[in-house]
Amino acid sequence: MYYYSLRIPISDINQIEAVNSILGIKSNYPEAGWGLEIVKDDNELGLNFIDYFLSIIEGKSSQLKNINITDDDISIWVLYEYQDQCNLEFTSTDLKKIGNAGVSLCISCWERVNEQ
Repeated sequence: MYYYSLRIPISDINQIEAVNSILGIKSNYPEAGWGLEIVKDDNELGLNFIDYFLSIIEGKSSQLKNINITDDDISIWVLYEYQDQCNLEFTSTDLKKIGNAGVSLCISCWERVNEQ
């Protein structure tokens, strides 16, 4: 399974509501404070999650700064449950986009446990 998320670590309900309003999308991953998570099966077609998440925050830095959220507070996560081997590849273009946006890329992988 692949889990992709855009996260902003905040806990104040008013700030969460403000982020919902600024970004135009509601958080569906409250464990992150404000978070948007997408889950994909291994056999589902790929998702350009980097472009998708960056499009959500694009042009909204000043509005987020008005509620004390900086680009450094924002992270994009890839969580992957693998079997046998974990390989993740990112293009230099995507990495530049993340760097230019000033957000962090976080990756976490763990081996799938086959339940019998």
